[in-house]
Amino acid sequence: MADLRTPHAPGRVRRLVPLGIRDLALLPAVVLLLVIGALGNPGFLTGDNLVNILGASSGLGLLVLAEAMILISGRMDLSLESIAGLAPALGFLVVIPAADAGFGTRWPTWAGLLLIPLVGAGVGAVNGALIVGLGLNGFIVTLAMNIVLRGVLIGLVSGRTLFSAPDAFFALGSRDWLGVPISVWLTALCFALAGFMLRYHRHGRAVYAIGGSAPAARAAGIRTGRVGWAVLVIGGALSGVAGLVLAGRVGALGANQGSGLIFTVFAAAVIGGISLRGGRGSLLGALLGTLLLGMLENLLALAQVSSFWIQAIYGGIILVALVVARLTTGEAQES
Repeated sequence: MADLRTPHAPGRVRRLVPLGIRDLALLPAVVLLLVIGALGNPGFLTGDNLVNILGASSGLGLLVLAEAMILISGRMDLSLESIAGLAPALGFLVVIPAADAGFGTRWPTWAGLLLIPLVGAGVGAVNGALIVGLGLNGFIVTLAMNIVLRGVLIGLVSGRTLFSAPDAFFALGSRDWLGVPISVWLTALCFALAGFMLRYHRHGRAVYAIGGSAPAARAAGIRTGRVGWAVLVIGGALSGVAGLVLAGRVGALGANQGSGLIFTVFAAAVIGGISLRGGRGSLLGALLGTLLLGMLENLLALAQVSSFWIQAIYGGIILVALVVARLTTGEAQES
């Protein structure tokens, strides 16, 4: 989707990102799913259910946004799901008393909340240092980091569920504004800001340029390492906030928070048109992919389909999306 052009003037990379048909390719599928849902269950199209779909998809949406930006830059991060578990857990543990399974440090609420995106950003910074700085394989690094973070989370929580945190820790996932969950407003704002940056700001355009061709971007004067590192840091911070939203939705946090969610994240990004090879795709497509999966999960739940089948369906969706992308673009997807 991204049309990358490198002018002769050094230090600048110009990219045309029109809002084309491919950005809205999922819109007919979303509309079709709405029609099927309305015909299959009268409660599907009610206002309460649609708001519930948006709220349930908001945490996933932040993770998809993080992964989409990283994929556009030509990399991937498998550790986002564990960041969404560990970062909020640390925020909880430094605030709640030792009697409630906390560290007993009794940090102020605002400090615990601030720690959450900082932990996520810190993990992203470490990933960036290993991948960009040392040149290690990004897939292996983030896979290992995912395992490490999950192990640390399990060790810290020790099988317990954290729920005695101040109400502010659950506000994003449980409170509404104008009848819509705060998490939905936050996710929409993050998508809008990120979309604006990628489309109109030089650093955002550099993300597409690096994903399209890192050597060409480097020759044009873009600091590819610094930009790639920054994207991983931002992705980590967003994942921490996503974890706070997920905890707010259920009113508690356990060692399994975010576990296995990375597959759903990739499903939403891929069916939304984000290229696994980098440099292509739009955040609008990623957002539509998130909404499509959210509606599909809600529809299957209303139809009383076992949750075990939902993951199989997501995997099938990824395969279909890859085949469709191969047929429509004519490009091989092997790396």
